[in-house]
Amino acid sequence: MAEKSGILIDYDWCTGCHSCEMACQMEFGFPVGQSGVKVFQVGPWQIDERKWQYSFMPVFTDMCTLCAERAAKGKLPSCVQHCQADCMKYGSLEDLVKEVSSHNKQVLYAI
Repeated sequence: MAEKSGILIDYDWCTGCHSCEMACQMEFGFPVGQSGVKVFQVGPWQIDERKWQYSFMPVFTDMCTLCAERAAKGKLPSCVQHCQADCMKYGSLEDLVKEVSSHNKQVLYAI
């Protein structure tokens, strides 16, 4: 059985640059507005006197294949390769699970 792969994202570091979206769109020739990953904006809104919610959240769509052809050649998925904030990490689920910390803004995607 082949080892399952995934992508670990730390939402605290995503800057909302949309490089992951654009890289995926260009890699697969998707039409404008469609991609294997979509970055959503949360906020801005004020939580209390000194704290604001203003986050960006990359979410994978059903179009994502984790760049199976690229991965088969030993390359990173296009979104991970082009992430400007370096907040995405690709690898085996077994290895990525070990890296998930108690940090509450990490998400592990397995597709």
